[in-house]
Formats: sequence, structure tokens, C-alpha cells
Amino acid sequence: MKFFINEPQNVVNEAIEGILTDPKLTKLDNFPEVRVVLRKEIDANKVSVISGGGSGHEPAHAGFVGEGMLTAAVCGDIFASPSVDAVLSAIVATTGDQGCLLVIKNYTGDRLNFGLAAEQAREMGYKVETVIVGDDIALGEEVEQRGLAGTLFVHKVAGYLAEAGKDLEEVAAMAQKVASQTWSIGLSLEEGKKFEYPEASRLEDSEAELGLGIHGEPGVEKISMQNADVLVEKMLKKLKQFLPDEKQEYALLINNLGSVTPLEMSILLNSISKSELSKHIKLLVGPAQLMTSLNMNGVSISVLQLDDEITEALTAKAQPAAWMIRTYAEKSSVKSPELPKTLPYKASSNNEVSKAISTITTMLIESKDELNAIDEKVGDGDAGSTFATGAKKLQEVLDQLPLADYSELLITIGRILARETGGSSGVLLSILFTRAGNAYKESQHLGKSLLEGLDKMKEFGGAEEGQRTMIDALQPAFEALAEDKSLAEVASAARNGADKTKEITQTKFGRSSYLSKNSLEGIPDPGAEAAARVFEELA
Repeated sequence: MKFFINEPQNVVNEAIEGILTDPKLTKLDNFPEVRVVLRKEIDANKVSVISGGGSGHEPAHAGFVGEGMLTAAVCGDIFASPSVDAVLSAIVATTGDQGCLLVIKNYTGDRLNFGLAAEQAREMGYKVETVIVGDDIALGEEVEQRGLAGTLFVHKVAGYLAEAGKDLEEVAAMAQKVASQTWSIGLSLEEGKKFEYPEASRLEDSEAELGLGIHGEPGVEKISMQNADVLVEKMLKKLKQFLPDEKQEYALLINNLGSVTPLEMSILLNSISKSELSKHIKLLVGPAQLMTSLNMNGVSISVLQLDDEITEALTAKAQPAAWMIRTYAEKSSVKSPELPKTLPYKASSNNEVSKAISTITTMLIESKDELNAIDEKVGDGDAGSTFATGAKKLQEVLDQLPLADYSELLITIGRILARETGGSSGVLLSILFTRAGNAYKESQHLGKSLLEGLDKMKEFGGAEEGQRTMIDALQPAFEALAEDKSLAEVASAARNGADKTKEITQTKFGRSSYLSKNSLEGIPDPGAEAAARVFEELA
């Protein structure tokens, strides 16, 4: 495909710069390392409402920053959660005595990064509440429900209450109420095409995909291509299974996932108007591009059960650029808050450790494209890039690391990964290394410390061995290290664990839980594959 871009690696930064021609918006001055879009004028006596996530969903999230909606938006790379530091910066830059609410879409990376930032902010003395939105009904209630465009209902209601001067407890409670009675379903005719590493379409001309998310992952099922009325009927049939009572009054949000023409969107609205549900729709948002998936040729429908309070909040005036025509203005920035240092310890030397880190990081950088290719088949295609980013940063600061002290080194690696590596993998590994570093102070045993770090990662991440994650390679490898086995035996254990993930086709955890058996069979988990390669390289 052809795109209106300059350099693929700069699309997010340049898009944000374009948004900042809005005279009411600004950014933190350490942009683009931290991408936070916020209001120029913030009332410190009111609750701040912060949301965000990966880019590629525009106008969400920065397009909804403004009076009556978000106070700030935190923007990650394409389909990748923003870093913990970026979220923490947004909290510190916008939050006064009344505290702040974080609105989080239910994806592992967002939960981890926003959740860890919230904990750090609380330690700094800030009042922070979180609301996790999982409005996607495609997968049923037995697995984690993803956050889709229904999240915008939460932004609007929370923003209205915050603007009205309500306290944090009331804002958070109403936001949670809205999240709990919002339901969404998506359908696509073609996947969105990435600016880099585009993959071939998995859909034939005769197929459509029902029940998909916003990160390019496969839908729950492929269905035959039909006319608009039939496709809408199938979406509403799924949706109505979850509505408590069709006789309730609802707000309807019709979201263009990227490249559906306005003409087609109006046809889809007309199809909805023919349904039984339409008799109970009181408010309409869209049809419009609201929370997209790059240029996906698809649509999502979201329904929110109304009451008088929610109706008042939804219909109140708001200023975000996504909802209004605005004046062109010069860009500006404000000073970013200073965060704790990434490298807290004095550098020390150890040739053996230095060589090991150089060997591992070089391998991860060289494996980027291959690991991305594996991840394209079972995820969003950025696993290799994620590991390579962390590896490059470790190489850059290698001579500044406390190589002679395992405890300090593990803790430092944890901090680097949390701040430099996107997605859930970076935060999970940061938790692992941080806990291992603290455990090493007591045990003075690297294998046992790493195993303890893995237990903490599992506690926060929720996955266990056998659920098709990097844990399937790390668990047996760390157990072998804890038993003082040779590196060759450790590498063999990691490889066996990674290879077993090719056979795991049913799981209730992570992105794999969204995919069919045919999509997973014979393909290793990219995180487990990367872990196995690390130990093989060391051996």
C-alpha cells in the first residue's frame, strides 16, 4: 500500500506534532522519549483523567484530550503500550490534591505499565485510582475481555464528572459503572496494513472476520462475506446475548476502524436502524473514526446502558479536537517532571559478565526480524523489535553497569527494561530482574534468585508454565540453574520448553487465548523462543 508518511519510524512523533497545532493542547518537553499530550490549562483543584495506549488507534487517545474529557493521553508506539515512565510523567504533570483516574483498556501491556505507574505514583504521595475497561464480548466471559471503542464512553463520563468538580471516589465509581455496562463487537473485511513489515492478508475475498480486537490479531471466527444488513445482523446477534434487557435505553457508538468510507458507514447505520435494538437507542455517537486500527477496513459497534446520570454526562459539552473544528496554532511544550535515575549504582567491571551481556544482546538484535516474523503469526508482530530495543539500550550503557555486583546489576537491568522496552514483555522482565536482584542479596545464588524473580513475574502477569508464554522456557531453565546444572543442560531445558509451546493450542491467557488452534499449531511462542536462544547463546 501507499501511505502519506515520511519515515516509518517517525509516524507517531510526527502525528502528535500535527495534533499539537490545537491551541488548547501541549506536550511534555522530553518528547519524543516520553509522548504525553495534555491540556495547556489544567485546574489543579479537579481530578485529572488520564488514558492512553498504543498508537495506530487515532483519534484515540490524544484526540480526546480537552475540557470535558481527558486531561492527558499517553501514546506508545504502534500497537504497543507506553512505558511506565511515560504514564508516571502524565500523572505527575497533571495531578493535584484531588488525585487522578487512569482509564486502562484491558490488554496485558496496558494493565502492567499503567498499573506499575499507578503504584509508583502512590508511593510518591499521589492519589490514583484505576478503571480497566473490557467491553469486547466476542470471546465470552471466560477469558479476559479486551478494551475496544466503548472505552470512549468511560472517557466522556469520567471527564464530565471531573470537570464538574466531583471527588476522585465518585469519578472512579461512575467510570467503573459505565465500563461494566458497555458492550462492543468488531467486524473486518481486511486487516490494517502496517507502515513496516506488512503481512499478507489472511482473508479471502469471500470472507469477513467477526470478533476481532484493535491490534491486527485474528478474529474469533471467519464468516462468509454478505451484504451490510446480514453482517450487521450477525454483529447484533452476538451483542444482544450480553445485554441485560433490550427494553433498556442505550447509547450506540459506531466506530470506523480505519478505512471504511463515510458512505458505507451510513449504510451500516441504516442497517442498525432496521433492527429491534434500534427502538431502544437514545443516543448516537458516530459513525466516525473514533478508535481505529490503522487503516483496517472494518467497524465496531458499542452499546452503553443509560440512566439519567450517564445521559447527562454523555450529552454535556466537551472540547476535544476529535469532536470539533478548531483554530490552527503554534506548538509548545511544558517542562517534564524529573523521574528517578535509571542507573542508580556505581559502574564496576567484570569481563565475563560483560562478554555474556554483549553476546546475548547482539543475538537479540540480529534476531529481530526473525522473531517479528514468528510474532506476526500469533500476535502483533513486534516481539523481536521489543527485545532488540532493550538489547540496544543495554549495549549503549554496558560500561556504566555495576557488572561486579549481581544484585545491583539485576536491579539495574530491571529499570532499563521498564523504561526502554515497550509492550508487556519489558515490564514482565523488569519485574523478574528487579525481584531477582533483591533476592540475590539474601541467597547469593543466581539461579535461585532468578527463579524467585520469575515467581514474582508470574504473580503480577498472571500466567503459569504451560500457558504458551516465555515462562515455558524460563521456568525449566531457571530451575536447572537453581540446581547448579551446566549451561548446556540449562539451554537444553529452555529449548525443550520453547518447543513445547508449538503444541499448546488452548490457553485462557494472553493474545494466544484469542486465536484458533489452526493459528497456533506448530508455531512457537516468540517470547519463549527468544529466551531459549539466550541460553543457547550463553552455552
